[in-house]
Amino acid sequence: MAASRRKLDLRKTLFLLPNMITLSSIFCGFDSIRLSATSTGDDDYYRASLLLVYALFFDMLDGRVARLTKTQSAFGLQIDSLADVISFAVAPALLVYKWSLVQKGTLGIVIAFTFVGAGAVRLARFNVLSMGDSGKPTKPGKYIIGLPVPGAAGILISLVVANHAINGDLSGPKYVYPMMVLTCFLAFLMVSTIRFRSFKDLKLNARTVGLVLFAVASSAIVSLQTKPAFVLVWLLAFYVVIGLVETLIALPSGLAKRRREATERSSLPPS
Repeated sequence: MAASRRKLDLRKTLFLLPNMITLSSIFCGFDSIRLSATSTGDDDYYRASLLLVYALFFDMLDGRVARLTKTQSAFGLQIDSLADVISFAVAPALLVYKWSLVQKGTLGIVIAFTFVGAGAVRLARFNVLSMGDSGKPTKPGKYIIGLPVPGAAGILISLVVANHAINGDLSGPKYVYPMMVLTCFLAFLMVSTIRFRSFKDLKLNARTVGLVLFAVASSAIVSLQTKPAFVLVWLLAFYVVIGLVETLIALPSGLAKRRREATERSSLPPS
């Protein structure tokens, strides 16, 4: 009896582990919001962006720990999405607003909120699609619909980090309109039906090896030609490009399939 009780307690402890990692991501997002809101200069924005890089690390870790310990749950899915809203929707939107978009006043606020709203919608849709009939999370597929919120946030975060590394002027008036367009474009990608790879079922084949080698080689070139801080910008942009290119390639076959289905439905006798 005592042995079974100890086993049960250990199981409960394992369930807490991924959720504690998720809470660490929430804390990083919360502290980033605090720094962005009270910022007195570029160094504060840089520290706020680094906190969100740590949040990205915890976000990648919690899911893997849950799968490794076989403690995936509906509760874990929900708290992970709530963490993403805080750390990868609200926190980066406030960061990019205070860092750049504030120069455009009300329009900057609207664009920053658009990013937050798109992130919330994207996560709500993801939760609905990820829950089975029993309410438990289903196994991730090869593709996910819409740009993941951490990926969209990562592009904004990495730009702040890279700008600090080169003492650049990306936050200045010269680049405010490109930042506005980029923020809106990322918001659109999050709520779009464009499919992006989940990398959950990668197989060791020539295409995968070639993709990895290209990513490594191109990252090395970007690092040597610019600064290592720009590598994250490049990798996340490359991920977005892969999704867009695969969608364009699959578009003709998708349209043909829809036309065939429409033709078949029209040829059916009325019921």
